[in-house]
Amino acid sequence: MTQTRLLPIILLAIGLSSAAHADDSCKLLFDADKKMVLSPHHSFSTITVPSHKAPRISESIFMGGMNGAVYILSQGKWMRSNYGPDEVLKQKEENIRDSKSSCRYLRDEAVNGESAAVYSIHVEDEDSKSGGIIWLSKSKGMPLREELDSDIGPGQTHTAVRYDYSNVRAPM
Repeated sequence: MTQTRLLPIILLAIGLSSAAHADDSCKLLFDADKKMVLSPHHSFSTITVPSHKAPRISESIFMGGMNGAVYILSQGKWMRSNYGPDEVLKQKEENIRDSKSSCRYLRDEAVNGESAAVYSIHVEDEDSKSGGIIWLSKSKGMPLREELDSDIGPGQTHTAVRYDYSNVRAPM
């Protein structure tokens, strides 16, 4: 799969699938997700798909801002994506119209020494259901970590993502 086709899949898998009819907890998570898309960050993802023998490991770098570059590590090489934050946000807004969700605060917990609020999320649209846990930074107001399970393909797909907001630089 080419990096151009892979990016929307990764972003939909690792990003919060925004949803209409969301409660206040979901709005908080969706706003945090949008803030993350527009902020410089490095994400590290592991996607486990039943039809694949090994998990798919991926990395992406968002340089921040509406016109900021997005880089994807593909087959050991960094490539600038044709998709930018503006396309990602448009897709998320489309998801808002086409799905419904429920979210619930679970507890406070530290992620790598940073205080986080932990939320559960469940999202449904006509084609899929997904749910998981989101760790939201109390100081940054952005996701630190996500563990999501989706039925977007044959069988259950598990996605684990870690976000890093420090020392973000474009790849060489």
